[in-house]
Amino acid sequence: MKLNYLLLDVFTTTRLAGNPLAVVLKADGLLDDQMQAIAGEFNLSETVFISKPKSDRHAAAVRIFTPQVELPFAGHPTVGAAVVLGLQNRSTAVRLEEKIGVVTCVIERVDKHVGHARFALPQLPEEIGKAPDKLAIAETLGIAPEDIGCGLYQPAVFSAGVTFYLVPVRNAAVLKAIKLERRGWEHVYPAGHGSVYVFTETPEERGIDFAARMFSPGMGIGEDPATGAAAAALIGLLGRFAGPGQTEFKLRQGYEMGRPSLISIQLRKDGDVLTHGGIGGHAIIVGEGTLDLGD
Repeated sequence: MKLNYLLLDVFTTTRLAGNPLAVVLKADGLLDDQMQAIAGEFNLSETVFISKPKSDRHAAAVRIFTPQVELPFAGHPTVGAAVVLGLQNRSTAVRLEEKIGVVTCVIERVDKHVGHARFALPQLPEEIGKAPDKLAIAETLGIAPEDIGCGLYQPAVFSAGVTFYLVPVRNAAVLKAIKLERRGWEHVYPAGHGSVYVFTETPEERGIDFAARMFSPGMGIGEDPATGAAAAALIGLLGRFAGPGQTEFKLRQGYEMGRPSLISIQLRKDGDVLTHGGIGGHAIIVGEGTLDLGD
């Protein structure tokens, strides 16, 4: 069996920046354990497998794997898969069948290698638990307890399909200074895969509203350059303090890793109720190849 694949950098228009993604094409017939093994072989934060959809109204079915687990939803694989299908089929919109449900993506072609995709969240974020105390969080991140908290924001646990511990910190200098202590990580962060999204406001950075870093040892990811599912969870916390109507933010991630990424976030509130969340970003194709899985 031979399968073609593409390599993309997502949430960027610059090659060798953003979050790398492997997109395996025509993956019909692969077993679950084969997909997981291939994702482990690529050893990227995520690998996405594209196959025929169940409904003729949809462009493709999509499965998303980290090196260790399958995810029902993730942002950078959704953007990457949508851009690939949009460029290949010259489409301006695609519907993707993901484990979480159908995700509708609007696509803009930049050139034959670059596109932009944005989509409404298939599941609005919900607060699903209580955050650890600041001392425990500080010990896992190698920062001081008084560095935790930023403006109106305090630690919280939200999910828009994937659970994240959201940890606001005082400023970008604290964000940059994080040094992980993985001992006891599972005890401090027991929910989901123990994924932590640390963020801060960036009033001194022109055109950037927030900066973030994501750590998820439980997914087989030390640090992720750009995490759309975490940004989707963050919409829940941002929405708590946003005014009515539509608000848009720009969030940077991956800068501390040398993989700068830019994620667009949209939210809308009708009165006090969050009624819409959206994620957007660019993707660029940087390579292609063939997997040879033998007979």
